[in-house]
Amino acid sequence: MSVVFLIAVYFIVWWVTLFIVLPFGVVTQAEAGSVVAGTPESAPAQFRLGRVLLITTGVSAVIFALLYVGVQLRIIDLLGLSAGTE
Repeated sequence: MSVVFLIAVYFIVWWVTLFIVLPFGVVTQAEAGSVVAGTPESAPAQFRLGRVLLITTGVSAVIFALLYVGVQLRIIDLLGLSAGTE
């Protein structure tokens, strides 16, 4: 696998993980009891972007490592080249 391919796979894993991690631990303004005028009640009361990015990076690194090991051990076939070659 080329470095460009690995970077692309990591980017996709990171991006999907971001959307999975994003709603974790979010307290809405309605739940906090302080809705700012002009914002929806469902808006986060306190958004911690740095925390979300760190968690996303850590989780996606673990997922990518498992995916990489699976491909290296030929448990996972990302390219689909071995279909029907047995």
